[in-house]
Amino acid sequence: MEQSAQRRMVHVVRILILVALNLCIIGLALWAPGESVEALSQRGSRGEEVRQIQTALQNRGYDPGSVDGIYGERTEAAVRQFQADQGLAVDGIAGPDTLAALGVSGSSNGATSVSNSDYYLLARIISAEARGEPYTGQVAVGAVVLNRVKHPSFPDTIAGVIYQPGAFSAINDGQFDQPIAESAYRAAQDALNGWDPSGGAVFYFNPDKTSDAFMHSRPVIKRIGDHLFCS
Repeated sequence: MEQSAQRRMVHVVRILILVALNLCIIGLALWAPGESVEALSQRGSRGEEVRQIQTALQNRGYDPGSVDGIYGERTEAAVRQFQADQGLAVDGIAGPDTLAALGVSGSSNGATSVSNSDYYLLARIISAEARGEPYTGQVAVGAVVLNRVKHPSFPDTIAGVIYQPGAFSAINDGQFDQPIAESAYRAAQDALNGWDPSGGAVFYFNPDKTSDAFMHSRPVIKRIGDHLFCS
C-alpha cells in the first residue's frame, strides 16, 4: 500500500512538473522581446489605416459603408468579399496580404509595430489607468503613451514612458499589478493602429482626484469620461 501511494505521488509530481514547463514555454512565447506585434486592422479597430482600407475598397467598387475610420460590420463584409475575389484567406482581417492587394502601405498609415512585451505593457497601463472609463477614454490613454514616445520631452520607448518616475499613479497604487481588462487589449491595438481620441494630448488627469497645480495648468484639449486630456 505504501509503495503504491509513493508511485501515485511520483506520478502527480511528474504531471505538475510538465504543467509548469508548459506554462514557462507559453510565457516565453508571449513575452519574447524580439518578436514584433503588428496591430492588424479588424472589426472594432479605428484609425487612419481603417480609413485608407475603406477608401481603397470603395475605389474598387466595394461597399465598406462610411469612410469614417471605423472598422464595422459593413467594412468587414467588404473586406471578406474582396479577399474572396482575390483568392486570399477569407477572415475579414486586413492583414499584410490584404493590405498589399488593396495597395495600402503598412509603413505610412500611422500604425505602430511594437514588441510583444511593449504591447502587453501598453495594455496593462491602459487597464490600470482607465479601468471603468469609456472605451474611447481607454484608447486615449494608450494614445497619450504613444504621443509621449514621439515627444522630445519624454523617454522614447513605451517602457521608458510608463516607468518614468511619477508619470502614472497606477504604478505605485497597486492598480498596475491587477489583471488586464479584455477591453484594454483592444484599446492598445486601436492606439497602435493610429486612433488618437485624445487629440494629440501628452497629459491627462482626473480633476476630482488631483490638486496638482502643474496638471491643472495644462491647456485642456478635451474631456473623455473622468479624464481631462491636455497638451
